[in-house]
Amino acid sequence: MTRQCVYIKTADPERDDMNILMIEDDKDLCETVSFSLRQEGFSVDVCHDGEEGLYYMEDGIHDLVILDRMLPHMDGITLLKEARKRGIRTPVIFLTALGELNDKLTGLNCGADDYMVKPFAFEELLARIHCLLRRPGTYDSSPVLKLEDITYDPATRRLSGNGTECTLSNREGNLLEIFLRNPGQTLPRTLLLNRVWGPDSDVEEGNLDNYIHFLRRRLKTVKSGLSVRTVRGVGYQIG
Repeated sequence: MTRQCVYIKTADPERDDMNILMIEDDKDLCETVSFSLRQEGFSVDVCHDGEEGLYYMEDGIHDLVILDRMLPHMDGITLLKEARKRGIRTPVIFLTALGELNDKLTGLNCGADDYMVKPFAFEELLARIHCLLRRPGTYDSSPVLKLEDITYDPATRRLSGNGTECTLSNREGNLLEIFLRNPGQTLPRTLLLNRVWGPDSDVEEGNLDNYIHFLRRRLKTVKSGLSVRTVRGVGYQIG
């Protein structure tokens, strides 16, 4: 029988550890904006390719997406249309050089929540981010996850099961969330490294092994019957 991971919608507008995904092929702009957002207390992931951006959006771990229109492999309009068609409701701000009225209407009509034109003031972008994150229902993209005898809430990073609970670190939580969204599947090491540390990170592979060890200890803490198994030469799976 295939295991099913249950998603329970939640909302917590007072969270201050919001996750933002920036999909933009201008690496210098990504670096500048992501640095400024981190200074404001946000967690930021970046990618520079449309197809990869859609892949990240499907994870459902981000509270808001900043999206360029002109991207390699898949343009921003196509990406957003596909995301909405797949039921991804994460709020999206277009941040693009295309600023004609028809450009703005096209972006908003295909599912964007806001539209900003380059060049821009960071203070205005920040204000629009806060405005979107205050909207009711914005946090539906961060569900509580349940698999067998455990429940994990990404909003609070609380793992509970069998009458016990504990709090996970950011990376432990992100790693567990990926496993819970893909129960029974073997997840390659490169995939886990890219999703947890980011595609541009130079993190050593040994760090992944360390966090797998930490995650196994967390599952033991809540007395779960689940385990993270090593698939030799490939990666890991939960089951």
